Amino acid sequence: MNSMDQIKNQTDEMLTQLSRLIRHNSVQGPATEGKPFGEGPAAALKEALDIASELGFSTVNMENYCGYAEMGEGPDIVGIVAHLDVVPAGEGWDTDPFTMTRKKDRVYGRGVSDDKGAVIASLYAMKLLRDSGFPLNKRVRLLMGCNEESGSECMKYYARHGEPITAGFTPDGYFPGIHGEKGLCAMTAYSKNTHILSMNGGFVTNAVCSRCVTEVPLTCVDAAKLEAALSKTPLSASSVTVLEDRLRIEAQGTAAHASTPELGVNAAAYTMWALKEAGMQDDFVDFYLSHLGTDCDGSGIGCQFTDAYGSLTFNNGIVETKDGVIRCTIDIRYPVTLSSEKLRAMAAPHLENAQGRIEINHASEPLFYPEDSPLVQNLYHAYVEVTGDTSHKPMVIGGGTYAKSIPGIIAFGCEFPDTDNHIHDVNESLDIHELQMQTAIYLKALENLLADH
Repeated sequence: MNSMDQIKNQTDEMLTQLSRLIRHNSVQGPATEGKPFGEGPAAALKEALDIASELGFSTVNMENYCGYAEMGEGPDIVGIVAHLDVVPAGEGWDTDPFTMTRKKDRVYGRGVSDDKGAVIASLYAMKLLRDSGFPLNKRVRLLMGCNEESGSECMKYYARHGEPITAGFTPDGYFPGIHGEKGLCAMTAYSKNTHILSMNGGFVTNAVCSRCVTEVPLTCVDAAKLEAALSKTPLSASSVTVLEDRLRIEAQGTAAHASTPELGVNAAAYTMWALKEAGMQDDFVDFYLSHLGTDCDGSGIGCQFTDAYGSLTFNNGIVETKDGVIRCTIDIRYPVTLSSEKLRAMAAPHLENAQGRIEINHASEPLFYPEDSPLVQNLYHAYVEVTGDTSHKPMVIGGGTYAKSIPGIIAFGCEFPDTDNHIHDVNESLDIHELQMQTAIYLKALENLLADH
């Protein structure tokens, strides 16, 4: 019996185990004694370790920051680094997000794709490998974190207290593998002098500001001209309301992740553009347009940069007003051949003038493995052997994964090319055949990593 036949024979069992994980609402909650990320993630970790123990693996709970299941022996560790925490379910589900529901060949629930399904696929890949008699000349460790969605403090804890991973992957990205992750830089822009009474929009720093509400004095701009200017923008909706002594501008853009801001429409940026177009004279409007602007390439602060693996992206996520000062968050994803030191040097001459200023809050370096490196090739060949797909190649992305927290790993799956499992969205789902394919690919990947000396 080949491995895929074995996986198919165990699929019902795998789905039962996955349903055990889905029933735990593992969104980070308030810390309690011994549970740094709250009750839900701790309960999900206990469940996962119980499943692993039932399958015959040794298990360790590392103070509810993370835990692992392990087999094999030796000083080297082949690691799989997955996570059990999830983002909030949100509104609008067709099913209970914390009761796994099967509809024909798909299952639905928060975490079935990100990342609890990958935990189960990895556990059963380990089980099949062990049961096959393949020589376990190294340890294989499935490390499960509880804080990936909210800062990866779980992996910082592991880095301080756990053993290093020799080589491995995190099943929390895309097939056929991610050999590079752009560097991240967070900045904040502040107004120095502005007639704008208030400007508030956006919800998170790592997404395009999709809605913005702004108020300006009646004397600063003509309402009719402003409406005409707004109509020229790509905003999906906008309105100008005349109040007693001010104009209220409501702008609706399009959300997009900060790694691909060009796919969105920034409501704050186009409000600023419309104010200028309508004739408003204002220091911060001018500063915003010259430094942040409607482009997403960082050219306004001298940081436009492209290499063979992608371009720098620049996103304003949140705009808020406090004590008369407008504050705008900036999320930059910069190419893998650029360093944070060079990025800071490029931006330095452009960060302040009489109209506004920008502070650099922090920056983290890119992650990059050459595509022909043994780790990337071992994983890629596993994908090709199972799927037969040679048209898709390992990629570089703007997002970040556990690979930046744990040396020696890259992101590998679990989402397949040209699929959309609505990760972080309502009705998150997973095709059962994809779960089977994940398991087969991870089985082959472990074989390759164990055989690599």
